[in-house]
Amino acid sequence: MKEVPQLRVLRQMGQCSDYLVEDGFMCSSYIYMFVAEENVDFRIHVENQTRARDDVSRKQLRLYQLYSRTSGKHIQVLGRRISAKGEDGDKYAQLLVETDTFGSQVRIKGKETDFYLCMNRKGKLVGKPDGGSKECVFIEKVLENNYTALMSAKYSGWYVGFTKKGRPRKGPKTRENQQDVHFMKRYPKGQVELQKPFKYTTVTKRTRRIRPTNPS
Repeated sequence: MKEVPQLRVLRQMGQCSDYLVEDGFMCSSYIYMFVAEENVDFRIHVENQTRARDDVSRKQLRLYQLYSRTSGKHIQVLGRRISAKGEDGDKYAQLLVETDTFGSQVRIKGKETDFYLCMNRKGKLVGKPDGGSKECVFIEKVLENNYTALMSAKYSGWYVGFTKKGRPRKGPKTRENQQDVHFMKRYPKGQVELQKPFKYTTVTKRTRRIRPTNPS
């Protein structure tokens, strides 16, 4: 069968068996629309979807550090104060990252302090004991250089960023292409990804056990 080059299915309706022709797939109850990938910019669609809440998917909780490209240290949540001066394994640099929406919207909390990383209306990074506000929600963006950027979900275009001395930058002064807003995820020393403990089934005297049948 001839492969359809650089085409993407954007919409489908109904059900039917596939019927291949030279220009794509056709069938009576399917409607396909093909568009060349190089002519389509999906960034707007992705950004819109990442802002939509997802109440169906299960929340994910991860534990890691965020290494700052500029300071060479890790983000710390020191109560109400935020910095990027943490050494690898520093207790204040261990972050609990909760994903509770479609795409990559996250809430970031210091494991040691239980304060959330937030950005206020002036673009200042602050720690808050309650992370329910949208000021405490960020959109994770994986960049072409494999670093991660964190954009405020409330103040579009404002990013979490730090200077070479580990001091927070204000949101209005940040841009996605600045090294100040580039981070790398790292697990703390000697720790692996946070997972919920496995629940074992308790075996009681009344539990039936299946014994193997001896061959005759």
